[in-house]
Amino acid sequence: MLSCTRRYLRRFFPGNRVKIFSLCLVLMGLQAWLVPSLWGADADGGMGNVATAPNGTHTDPLNLTPEVQAAYLHFYNLEYAEAEAEFEKIAAQHPTDPMAADYVLNNSVIRELYRLDLLDTTLYVRDGFLSGKHPVVEDMQVRARIDQLYSHAMELSNQRLRANPNDLNALFARGFATSLETVYTGMVEKRYIAALHLALSARRDDEAVLKRDPKYIDCYLIVGVHDYVLGSLARPFKIMVGLIGFHGSKSAGLAELQRVYQEGTINSVAAGTALMLFLRREAKYNQAIAIADGLHDKYPHNFLFSLEQANLLKDSGKGMAAVDAYRKLAAVASQTGYYPNAHLEMVYYGLGEAARGQKRIALAANAYQTAAEQPTASPLMKRRAHLAAGEMYDILNQRTPAKQQYEAVLALGGDSGQAARAKRYEQTPYSGQ
Repeated sequence: MLSCTRRYLRRFFPGNRVKIFSLCLVLMGLQAWLVPSLWGADADGGMGNVATAPNGTHTDPLNLTPEVQAAYLHFYNLEYAEAEAEFEKIAAQHPTDPMAADYVLNNSVIRELYRLDLLDTTLYVRDGFLSGKHPVVEDMQVRARIDQLYSHAMELSNQRLRANPNDLNALFARGFATSLETVYTGMVEKRYIAALHLALSARRDDEAVLKRDPKYIDCYLIVGVHDYVLGSLARPFKIMVGLIGFHGSKSAGLAELQRVYQEGTINSVAAGTALMLFLRREAKYNQAIAIADGLHDKYPHNFLFSLEQANLLKDSGKGMAAVDAYRKLAAVASQTGYYPNAHLEMVYYGLGEAARGQKRIALAANAYQTAAEQPTASPLMKRRAHLAAGEMYDILNQRTPAKQQYEAVLALGGDSGQAARAKRYEQTPYSGQ
């Protein structure tokens, strides 16, 4: 059925539109910033020992323990090595629990996405990243480790489900693991059809949980993202996906995500992150900024949440306020200790974008070039930053440094959208069009 649907999509929506749709559904599994709300556990003993939180919602009891809370504190400080050690310890203490295995998998996937500069949400606001050629340099040793962790988590889930098909915690854990594999497959490997298949599998597991227990609120994350994405499609596209039984609406999706953000346990922040993205697309910037401010207040040492505050100022049209926010963030992040493991290239690239929007071309050129020079910058970030710096130098009529930036893009490999533009601008200066 999936291959048949793919043929219809390619017939009616040729080229990159299939990639865009597929990767939008990859976002169904986007749990880039997962956090447990971590209340006290109160196991009810039903359907796989589901625990009840003080607000009445249900979850795996392991999600509510102090040990998991401590590990996630490291995780949210972007201290991935320390978090891994804590999660590994939890997994060793609970060797048959698939949720414990998921913690290790989650940390490994998100750590790699961060290393590759793929947790900068500005990449996903524009469809150009989804449809264009933006190759990522994959670390095959990391991929092998993620494969092993994913297989282990799936096997633990399936073992429990063979013993008890109604084990809701095992069903949720399997969907959780599948969503993480979805993210890696789509965002790193760009295998969109495979990612689509995984995303649909994750949704099926979450829907199975919700059918038995509507209070298992975390499951609404994938359902909410899916509903929003389907509700955002043009009518002909909605008809095509409706043939395989999928329907949705933007308002329903946003409401479901809001519920997870407010009431969820393990997926609360993931839902907040998705809400920020979708509210930005809806031009509801004040609501998105309120969520970013709330996450920052809860985790003030999280570099990514501080970065998101500046990103939203920029996208909401508050250009000079964004410039000031990026500069302040760069100054604080340059100091030792406040933001563990900060990726300054994200800040300087954002500063370049904000300055560019304010016609501060010299400032933008310097910011982009500084982004490319950061030791933590990934090849993807370097290509983006060098190209943008070259464009700024061309606008300034500084042809020699512009060509140097374009040459730097080409030195990173020729099979990318940035390389194609750099080749063109080497011959004909960028004119701002």
